[in-house]
Amino acid sequence: MAKYTSMAYNSWDEMIFGTTKNPVSIGLGPVELGKGWVVPQIVPHPRPGSTDTKEKLLREYQRMTDDALGRCVALGFPSLVIEFEHIYQMTSQPDWAAAIFKQAKAQMQDYYDKYGLKSALISTVADLRKPDMVHMRDSQELTWMLDTFASTAENGADVLSIETMGGKEVFDWAVQRQDIRGVIFGIGVLSSRDMAWLWPQIVETAKKNNITPGGDTDCARGNTAMFLAGGYTATDLPHTFAALARACSAARSLVAYEQGATGPTKDCAYEDPIIKAITGVPITMEGVASACAHSEMQSNIVSAVVDLWSNEAVEYHDMFGGSSVEVFTEILGYNVAQMNASIALGQEKVLRDINIASDKYRDVHGFMLSPDNSYEIGKAIVENIDSYYGRSKAAVLKTAELIAGDSKMQLTEFEKDALDKARREVEALPDSEDEFIDQCLSDYKKVAGFDPSSYGF
Repeated sequence: MAKYTSMAYNSWDEMIFGTTKNPVSIGLGPVELGKGWVVPQIVPHPRPGSTDTKEKLLREYQRMTDDALGRCVALGFPSLVIEFEHIYQMTSQPDWAAAIFKQAKAQMQDYYDKYGLKSALISTVADLRKPDMVHMRDSQELTWMLDTFASTAENGADVLSIETMGGKEVFDWAVQRQDIRGVIFGIGVLSSRDMAWLWPQIVETAKKNNITPGGDTDCARGNTAMFLAGGYTATDLPHTFAALARACSAARSLVAYEQGATGPTKDCAYEDPIIKAITGVPITMEGVASACAHSEMQSNIVSAVVDLWSNEAVEYHDMFGGSSVEVFTEILGYNVAQMNASIALGQEKVLRDINIASDKYRDVHGFMLSPDNSYEIGKAIVENIDSYYGRSKAAVLKTAELIAGDSKMQLTEFEKDALDKARREVEALPDSEDEFIDQCLSDYKKVAGFDPSSYGF
């Protein structure tokens, strides 16, 4: 399928939360994304011990779903998206997943009929293919995944998404050694090729069931680097190196939309502002309300151009304010209400720019995800469309250039040295994708579990 060759927007300043060039309608109501408002998305997770039997798990999901929908009605929030990120028991047992989604959709229909609550349900199938353990294109795990996409699509899912694992075996080896070449190979080449193979099958299932193919995320690689970099006191990985890995993530996650995905994007894809700049699809982001799942250094800036606002994930349990699902549904609902009020008052760019200013220079990850820089990285990607490798390399070099070129982005000597080293190494890489792949296939054959045939080599 043809790659994107131009940007969806004429400039970064056109991008704003709640509005997209290519809106999407999903679920009951329907829930409209990108048409002038932001929608909250809750991602509940079952407790340990609730997964022992199908009956226990059904009861857990029944409670979580009812808590989310009930809190919306109680507080007057007009719409909600619920995402079920599959646990192992769901993807490995398609009939369990089907029963959970059928039950949840019936609950959502009931709330729509009684209260007019618009809602939609996302099925994020677990990628059970650990590339160092199974063949990515021929395994029992793949069969389970494809069957579960089908079973949930047939039983209430409105959107199909996934967090694919391709290239993780090489990426994990490379990131531990700050090997930027291996990162580009793992994310930019291997993961892109895996997505290009898998996503047409996901899109076909979505179309067959008249639902929406959502998106993918580089969680397994880009987020790994981001979390290794950590906060100011962490020393496991340079923050600048993690930012360069994220640049690869954008070039890689774009593949889903080239293969027919339409958004909403997957919430933990921090590269999504770049995806929106290129494609104009509605993006899902997680920020301040995802503190229940992890810590990050860009919780406000990622809301600057968001369309669906998520909490990432919260385990179901009791809190003083109700269940965790009720509490985080409320937090997200009020976050979104503020954004939507700013749109109604004509102050959306003011709020957007406040959120940008609050985080832009806190860390290089927030810096590169600022809409102005995201737009420039996106341009580098669409101007280098000859290969997955070429556009990944271009994204990395543009990100390094932006970080080094802004005097307000203060870096320690350690971070500067890491950035300079990685930049020199990328500049020295060959221009030819074939030459690059030949070198990598030879040099990374030592990585445990790396099987080139998993990626069509």
